[in-house]
Amino acid sequence: MTVNFDDIKYIAFDLDGTLVDSVPDLAEGIRMALADHDLHSPTDDEVRNWIGNGAEIMLKRALSQSVTIKADIDEALYQKVRERFDFHYANNGHDKTIVYPGVKETLTELKAAGYTLGIVTNKPYQFVPEILADLDLAQFFTDVIGGDSLPTNKPDPEGLLSLRDKHNLNNENVLMVGDSKNDILAAKNAGYASVGLTYGYNYGEPISDSAPEFVADHFNQLLTVLSTEKTA
Repeated sequence: MTVNFDDIKYIAFDLDGTLVDSVPDLAEGIRMALADHDLHSPTDDEVRNWIGNGAEIMLKRALSQSVTIKADIDEALYQKVRERFDFHYANNGHDKTIVYPGVKETLTELKAAGYTLGIVTNKPYQFVPEILADLDLAQFFTDVIGGDSLPTNKPDPEGLLSLRDKHNLNNENVLMVGDSKNDILAAKNAGYASVGLTYGYNYGEPISDSAPEFVADHFNQLLTVLSTEKTA
């Protein structure tokens, strides 16, 4: 895709692995939910490889102890573990979740430059507003779409397309920024340009394998890609 970044008006961001490192709190919630059923206790590094496709797949990977979900997962057990995970993750706070370096400063510059910013995450919506508020990020975003806000989630393009239509934009006006192949595939499925970040969660695969239009090692490299002199 040939991209003119000067055409970008709207930037959609993933959340986990892009704006924040949430692994420690997610891992603790998973461990507590599994412990409630006398099941194994995964490490933070294991959980890091299970994130990106929403809570259901993350927990089924945890029950499978693998990125590849076992075909014989007990659905009733999953539902019980999911209930406990939702409880623990909602009630334990997000003290271990941190904003990646340069995120707030970069978002401040992008918003001041006139870009509209939104979030499209596969994390269940119920958790997202509180995390954004706790980490002082809510102020930046006009839209927040969670993994259960619509019938589909990434890599389906529905969330991205809904933002385009809501703001009366064209495909060339929207940029997706994320750390996972699901983010890049969602952008490609929508016909949007994308920026892939190398530092997040992508199942141990280089984000460059998904062929985003730009690969960044640091969040603030967005400022070198985009024209921050743009006016609203």
